[in-house]
Amino acid sequence: MTATYRNPVLNADWSDPDVIRVGKDFYLTASTFTKVPGLPILHSRDLVNWTIIGHAVTSGYDDVRPGCGVWAPALRHHDGRFWIFYGDPDVGIYVVSAEDPRGPWTQPHVIKEGLGLIDPCPLWDDDGQAYLVHAWAKSRAGVKNRLTLHRMSPDAGKVLDEGTLIIDADLLPGYSTLEGPKLYKRDGAYWIFAPAGGVEQGWQSVFRAESIFGPYEDRIVLEQGSTDVNGPHQGGWVDTPSGEHWFMHFQDRGPYGRFVHLQPMTWNDGWPVMGADGEPVSGGRVPVPGGTPSAPATSDDFAGPELGLQWSWQANPGPSAWELRDGRLRLACVPGPEDLRQRPDVLGQRLPGDPCAVTTTFTLDGEGRAGLVVLGDTYAYVGLESTPDGPVLVCGDATPVPVESAPVTVGARVGDGALVTFLADTGAGLREVGTPFQATQGRWVGAVIGLFAAGDGTGQAIFDAFTVDIEKR
Repeated sequence: MTATYRNPVLNADWSDPDVIRVGKDFYLTASTFTKVPGLPILHSRDLVNWTIIGHAVTSGYDDVRPGCGVWAPALRHHDGRFWIFYGDPDVGIYVVSAEDPRGPWTQPHVIKEGLGLIDPCPLWDDDGQAYLVHAWAKSRAGVKNRLTLHRMSPDAGKVLDEGTLIIDADLLPGYSTLEGPKLYKRDGAYWIFAPAGGVEQGWQSVFRAESIFGPYEDRIVLEQGSTDVNGPHQGGWVDTPSGEHWFMHFQDRGPYGRFVHLQPMTWNDGWPVMGADGEPVSGGRVPVPGGTPSAPATSDDFAGPELGLQWSWQANPGPSAWELRDGRLRLACVPGPEDLRQRPDVLGQRLPGDPCAVTTTFTLDGEGRAGLVVLGDTYAYVGLESTPDGPVLVCGDATPVPVESAPVTVGARVGDGALVTFLADTGAGLREVGTPFQATQGRWVGAVIGLFAAGDGTGQAIFDAFTVDIEKR
């Protein structure tokens, strides 16, 4: 029986994915903006079942800067090493590398400084020359809708020129916001796969030239058409050991973030054809048979020496903000902004794309407040807050409820459309509390669900296992 898959193959916020194959193994990375750690590394043997195996960037900004940090990366394997190039629109283009995708990775190195330099992608050519293409962010550079190519030192240490404008999409009818270029070479021709038109309503184009400096012909190869896959946007082309071709891209889903879809790809008259005659497919045959069902982790029993790889902080957490000990997660109620959106030490993970129920049991020890939060451009939480008369259960505008004994179980049920119902058990079973909350996306990211603690530094929240039950459809 032929194994089949359904899109999306990554049903959560894995923005701006890029994918490669090394031998029989596939690897994928994605944007993480100011989350810490950043640049997750995912592994698969069939392009459908994925697990997180590490991160390429382990630190970031000390403060929360929504929409900044690590933008659209390009993942490549060259000369026995894995390479990731990414843009920070406020600094420039960075590169990191590693012999093993699980790490350790080198510290980020700026290969080109400048504002608004985004979405870089390298190419090491057959003659030993190396190149780097990138797009532009108008919010920083004042220009967009164009792609610039640099000659690059083969060791990826620096660019060797000021750059050449190779595609000015202002000259192409109907084009806007050309970005996310991925540079390839096939049968002597140079190819740039790049989306345009914006993440919500755009399309995927490819550009072909006999010289890497152009001139380039263009063709739209994937667009929404009659499907419900809006976008479809930015991703990577990859082949299988048997020689088949596939394309992975994202779809913007508002509060859920950007989901990853897998499209079959063939060649016709020298051009790629994606999906079903240029429209996204809902699923199909698994590219490589024999894979083991898997998905990025969600639940965490906090029993390991490290946090699960699904977790990230909003920015660099303070050195005393957290600890794993005796099978529990301890978050210190450290001082910081009252607004949880501005706190680096909120620990979150991606919101599942299917309805789910999340629960955790915790104790608030000392002064402060702590609990379970759903956070995007807006946020809401259920948790405990200390008072002179003892801890109380708090949730939005609901009346605080005194807690007679610890620990307390809190949770959230996330339904269709990312509508959140908070739950709590103070001794009479898990019940709904507060009013439903509509989760909202953040700056270029989906909402996260996670844990927090805040206070004057004297208290701590001690969490038992964090459990996510996903309702599969």
